Amino acid sequence: MLKKVSKRKAKAGGGCFAIVASRYNAKYVDAMLRAAKRELTDVGAEEVRVLRVPGAYEVPVVAAALARQKRWSAIICLGVILRGATTHAQHIGEAVSNELARVAMESGVPVIHEVLLLENEKQAKERCLAGKFNRGLEAARTALEMARVMRSLAHNQYE
Repeated sequence: MLKKVSKRKAKAGGGCFAIVASRYNAKYVDAMLRAAKRELTDVGAEEVRVLRVPGAYEVPVVAAALARQKRWSAIICLGVILRGATTHAQHIGEAVSNELARVAMESGVPVIHEVLLLENEKQAKERCLAGKFNRGLEAARTALEMARVMRSLAHNQYE
């Protein structure tokens, strides 16, 4: 079941955030990007840097380069892969997921994975264009929360 994005605002706390967004399926990715940028800006992020890449497969290499910089509170990865008649989309989705997890684990920088593998355009519209389910907004809120968690770990301040 598709979960609505909470109406509650994320907590402010500054931080520097990078967003890596695919140009492929731009109609959907751009809507997620707008929502993510708006949320981060609204809560007072110190910096929001957007990097565009051709497609979903190119997202992890840029996320890895950003993570090596050790200056980002979190890296948000946005993309939309629509399943077609072959297994290509599945292979791309699995490769992206595996590499984004590896980048996060090896770097210690939160990598927020919203490169969506979807069955059809109806699902893309629900998850990217509809305000109540927009995964870009959800990604920004997750990034803010993870930045807070990582700051608390760095200062040995556990809840």
